[in-house]
Amino acid sequence: MTIFEKIARREIPAEILYEEEDFLVIRDINPQAPVHVLIVPKKVIERVGEAGPEDARILGKMLAASGNIARRLGVYESGYRLVINHGPDAGETVPHLHIHLLGKRSLAWPPG
Repeated sequence: MTIFEKIARREIPAEILYEEEDFLVIRDINPQAPVHVLIVPKKVIERVGEAGPEDARILGKMLAASGNIARRLGVYESGYRLVINHGPDAGETVPHLHIHLLGKRSLAWPPG
């Protein structure tokens, strides 16, 4: 069981900022920007590349909610970045798909 499953089940504490039936938004415990939250599906999808057609609805809901989440966090106007890591070379540390939403600082391009 991943840390995100345990958070969703309220087995371990986390700062849950927003929640819907299918996903929740938590603060990253190792933030890389002044605003750094994770949008996490409650259903376990190990990696974005392993998502199937049956996961399209939840992934779409998570992406569509990102604008409202950014507004709540005060980064909509200044800008924010969404990141999904797949595999160790991309920086993935938990095998449970999640979207990073980062903001409140200038984010260089290319990343990394």
